[in-house]
Amino acid sequence: MVARLVRALGPAQLELAEDVVQEAFVRALRAWPASGMPDEPERWLYRVAKNLALDGLRRRSLGPRIESELGEWALARGESEGPAAPAGEALDDTLRMMFLCAHPSLPPESRSALVLKSVCGFGNAEIAAALLAKEATIAQRLTRAKARLVEEHASFELPPPARLIERLDVVLESLYLLFNEGYRAHRGEQLVRVDLVYEAARLTRLLTEHPHTDQPATHALLALVFLTGARVPARTNALGELLTLAEQDRTLWERSWLSAGMTHFRRAAAGERVTAYHIEAAIASLHACAPTYEATNWGAILREYDRLLALRDDPIVRLNRAVALAKVYGAARGLAELDALGDEGPLAGYQLRLATRAHLLWDLGAHADATRALEAALLLPCTEPERRLLERRLTDCRRQSPPAPW
Repeated sequence: MVARLVRALGPAQLELAEDVVQEAFVRALRAWPASGMPDEPERWLYRVAKNLALDGLRRRSLGPRIESELGEWALARGESEGPAAPAGEALDDTLRMMFLCAHPSLPPESRSALVLKSVCGFGNAEIAAALLAKEATIAQRLTRAKARLVEEHASFELPPPARLIERLDVVLESLYLLFNEGYRAHRGEQLVRVDLVYEAARLTRLLTEHPHTDQPATHALLALVFLTGARVPARTNALGELLTLAEQDRTLWERSWLSAGMTHFRRAAAGERVTAYHIEAAIASLHACAPTYEATNWGAILREYDRLLALRDDPIVRLNRAVALAKVYGAARGLAELDALGDEGPLAGYQLRLATRAHLLWDLGAHADATRALEAALLLPCTEPERRLLERRLTDCRRQSPPAPW
C-alpha cells in the first residue's frame, strides 16, 4: 500500500504515505470489530489511506492536482481502486520501492534501513536489531534519508539497466534481512514470521524473472531462502516450543522448497563472482543434504565459514563459525573463538551469543558459568519461544543435567 501510494503521489510524499497507511490500519481496528470486516479489506484500507493522503495534501494546496493525476493514472490503466500493481509489469510496486530506497544519493548505511522501514514495514527497534545498531541511530538515518530523496527529486520509475544493477546489492541485502527476521524474529510471541519468509521468497523470485536483475547473486540468495526456509514447518512443535536443528523432524522439511533451492543453487554457479549468499547457500545445502543431524558434515561447513569470513568478516559470521568450530574440534575451541569477540561491540546485547556461550560452558562441565550466561541471556530481548527454551535449559543446567543437543 505504501508503495502504491508513493507511485501515485511521488517519492517526496513517502513519509505521508507511511503515516496514512498506518492510520488506515488503526481505523480498521476501531471500525471492523463493530461493523464486521468488509468484503474486500485491502481495497477498504487503500481507499481510506488514499483519502487521508488527499486530505493532507489539500491542506498544502496540492490536493486538487494530485487527485486529478490519481484519477487519470488509474483510468489509463483501467483499474479500480486497490493495492494491486498494474498488470503485465515484471517488477511490482514493492520492488520499485526497494530500488527507490537504494538510491545512490543516500548514504550506504541508510539504504537498507530505509528499505526495511518503508517496504518491509519494520519498526525502528526491529531495524536496529537486524543491523546491529542503536535505535536512535536508525531513527536519524531514516529522517535524513527521506529528506535526501526529496532534495534529489528521486523518481519512482526503474532506473536504466546499468543503474539498476548498481542498486541490486542493496536490494538483495534488504531481502536477506527481511528473510532473517521472518525465519528468526528478534522479539514477539512467535519465533517464525511466515509472512516475511514468503514475502522474501516472492520478491527474490521476482528479481530472478527480470532480465537485468536475473544475476547469479540473485539466484544464490533465492537458493538460501528456499533451502533454509524449508525448515520452517519443523522449527516449532505443536505447542509452539522452539526445536533446535538437532531436534527437528526432517521429514517435515518442505520438499518442494528444498528442490527449488537446489535448482537455484545450480543456477547461481553461472557467474565468476562469489558472494556471501553463494557461501551461505552452500552451508544451507550441506544441512539439507544430511539425512540426519548426526550425519551433518561439520568439517565442510567449517570450511565454508572460513570462506565466508574471508569475504565478510562480521560478528555474526564469527559467532556461527564458533559453533561449527566446536562441532569439529570440541567445545573448548569454540568457546575460545567466541570469547575472542569480547563482551563489547555489536554483539554485546545479542541474546544468541550468550545462549551459545552458555551451551559451550555447559558442555565443558562449567555449570556455574553456564548458569550465569543463561541468566544474562534471559535479560535480553528475544521471542517468547526462545525465552521458554532458555528457561528450560536454565533449569536443566542448575540440576547439572547433560546438555541437550543443539
